[in-house]
Amino acid sequence: MSNSVSLSQKLSAEVLGTFIFVFVGAGSAVASRYIGITDPGSALLVAALANGIGLGVGISATMAVSGGALNPAVVIGLWVGGKLPAREVVPYIVAEIVGAAIAGGLLVAVAPRAIGNAVHWGAPGLSSATSVAQGLLFELIMTFFLVLAVYGTAVDARAPKIAGFGIGLLVLADVLVGGPFTGAAMNPARAMGPMIAGLYFPSYWYIYWIGPVLGGILAGLVYHRVLEER
Repeated sequence: MSNSVSLSQKLSAEVLGTFIFVFVGAGSAVASRYIGITDPGSALLVAALANGIGLGVGISATMAVSGGALNPAVVIGLWVGGKLPAREVVPYIVAEIVGAAIAGGLLVAVAPRAIGNAVHWGAPGLSSATSVAQGLLFELIMTFFLVLAVYGTAVDARAPKIAGFGIGLLVLADVLVGGPFTGAAMNPARAMGPMIAGLYFPSYWYIYWIGPVLGGILAGLVYHRVLEER
């Protein structure tokens, strides 16, 4: 993260970038329902593309200011790897939750209420065939991949300069794999924004914090201790 940028600018960028990502990602579920996409495969592809592209754009728009974390699990993963000062961790996370909640609130304001309620405003959810433990592990693994991609395409000085594109593609792939089972949030803010806006909190809501945060910590440690250039 650039030291020449003030913390208030960084936090503003995190609010804006997370807003873009969540509005597009969660909004795709509402839009799919509105236009009558009932085929699960088609709906999954729409969700994967929207979340991947939305995150890629959000990162690209904010990377020069805040680093384009846009995800509490990424923030913690960067801190564990020594890439983000401890004093910025909580402010970043709060900014991301605020951006996600604004996105969810605006979706509630602009979309037909019946349609949004039917899909819980794009909040992720466990399938009936997926246990809480399985869902938590799924989120952990997918977020591990995501944070590795962040390090390998955006953080490492040796990385190709494709950060937003590369990370967005990883999210697209993760949604294709994990979307049917957990909704593939990989991001506590992405999960909580629609839940806050729709006042919808399933009994397993906490897996979207525990799984991603553990995955982010593990990825940060692995990259810092094993893969990073010494």
